[in-house]
Amino acid sequence: MTAQDIIEKYIKFFEDRGHKRIANSPLVPKDDPTTLFTSAGMQPLIPYLLGEPHPGGKRLVNVQNSFRAQDIDEVGDNRHTTFFRMLGNWSLGDYFKREEIPWLWEFLTVELGLPENKLYITVFEGFEGVPRDNESFEIWKTLVSEEKISFAGVDKNWWSRSGPPANMPPSEIGGPDTEVYYRFDVGEHGKECKDSPAECECGKFLEIANSVFIQYQKQDDGSFKELPQKNVDFGAGVERLLAAVEDKPDMFGTSLFTPVISAIEQASSSSYKDDKESIRIIVDHLTAASFIASEKVYPSNKEQGYILRRLIRRGADHLDKLGAKDPSPVIEAIASEYGKTDSELKGNFETIKNIILEEIQTYKKVLVGGKQFIEKELGKQGTKTGDELKGTTHISADLAFKSLASYGLGPTQLKSLGYDFNEQELSEKMKEHQKVSKAGATKKFAGGLADTSEATVRGHTATHLLHQAIRDLLGTQVHQTGSNITSERVRFDFNYDKALTDAEIDKLENVVNGRIKENLPVHFEMLPLQKAKEIGAIGLFDEKYQDSVKVYFIGPKSGSIDHSPHVHMQAYSREFCGGPHVSFTSEVKSFKIIKQENLGRGQKRLYAKAG
Repeated sequence: MTAQDIIEKYIKFFEDRGHKRIANSPLVPKDDPTTLFTSAGMQPLIPYLLGEPHPGGKRLVNVQNSFRAQDIDEVGDNRHTTFFRMLGNWSLGDYFKREEIPWLWEFLTVELGLPENKLYITVFEGFEGVPRDNESFEIWKTLVSEEKISFAGVDKNWWSRSGPPANMPPSEIGGPDTEVYYRFDVGEHGKECKDSPAECECGKFLEIANSVFIQYQKQDDGSFKELPQKNVDFGAGVERLLAAVEDKPDMFGTSLFTPVISAIEQASSSSYKDDKESIRIIVDHLTAASFIASEKVYPSNKEQGYILRRLIRRGADHLDKLGAKDPSPVIEAIASEYGKTDSELKGNFETIKNIILEEIQTYKKVLVGGKQFIEKELGKQGTKTGDELKGTTHISADLAFKSLASYGLGPTQLKSLGYDFNEQELSEKMKEHQKVSKAGATKKFAGGLADTSEATVRGHTATHLLHQAIRDLLGTQVHQTGSNITSERVRFDFNYDKALTDAEIDKLENVVNGRIKENLPVHFEMLPLQKAKEIGAIGLFDEKYQDSVKVYFIGPKSGSIDHSPHVHMQAYSREFCGGPHVSFTSEVKSFKIIKQENLGRGQKRLYAKAG
């Protein structure tokens, strides 16, 4: 059974049970300043988990490309990857535990054929204010022997966007989860381990499935109240399920990864048996880089581009360590394997390959510049440089960290360039740096846009007005490529080769402020995707949309698109968007462009203030 087989079986299993398949959301979220990457299938569904009706109904299923930048430094063992594909099914106020748990068990044991004696269960043990999840426990007892079920606390078996209950702000929703683990027969337990996934850390157990039951909302006084709409949010990583199906405790030993590993071995004359850590890093990082690059992200020193650069360069370090001169066969193997289920990855292969190869060449030049930087600093300090000494040159941890921050030269690169340093001191500096990086990679701001304050919502509506004004002024070939909206300012990215003149900026401001003064109504309708396209709604049509989409209009309001299409055609702005927005443009108050930047590769950025 292949990874592709698992995906197909899962989708069919839940479609047969009344679920609507929804599209894979972009790995790089559009118009969402809260996160750099989609890290789980539920991430795009949060508004619907909070109660907004989903156009696909109450039962949903999909497979979602996901990326977790916070795991970059963990890759190299036999379990961690930054990129993975997440199977997900959801109940939005429809079925609950009595349906979800038996379905999950049936899928694992019947559809995938996993041996029942190798599957173990954890259930939420409860905490002050929320009782033990006895309902899930009683359901599991009808399916599996009681000794296979163990209880765990909030650190393992509780979900909310903020983590454990103590971290949750008032009004946030969350709930207990139940997890399924696969047990590998590898060696003996450690001295402190028990034969339970809740009390074992020696690698015998692999979590393969997790059903979250979103049934509570935190109150102002810190207590928890049952939600009127109870939701199910299920997730399972394809790569982990395949490891269980093939009974491979080393996830990189499965049939999904072996073709890529073979390509690395052939390109470098290395052996997975002898070079596991480096090969795992190359496989994961170049796979993640391929998917990120396929969404038209280019290496840079900011946001998604920085993460892409970091992945490619870390992968290049290990390719160089193994003596691989040309990574092209590795990139080809990734596209071939994942292209079986992702046609866009295969179709964008040349673009992906060029982005990765160009960055590796840039990195080689950076290494030369980094060495020159260090030699110059040593010269300032009166220290003998590498050219004057034979062997290695000692540098301070401060200089080592400066070379990391300025040129991306980590310990591996520094040693290869002939420098030694106090590794413990550098490690401490790097750990502090990584804390900041992880926080930025996981979350840029807290909540919705930057927040849902009036100022932020005003800025959101202002971006729609600006977008249309730019297209009217520069041509309909110009379109938004990104945005970031806070209560302090609006940031708007778009494709255009030239810098805007002062006259063009003045005209854009005048147009937007004119529309604000007209006090135009702002409203949305749920429309069939094809109908939305026919009326000229602006969307990123290289993305995958649902059959029904939300379109925000700025301008005349009518009762139905089917009855009054001409009214919608008269609207000043028609744009695919999840909201929120003001009700009338006069609420935006005013608009001022304060800065423009050139991002390179035909991309421009404007900063503006609204209100």
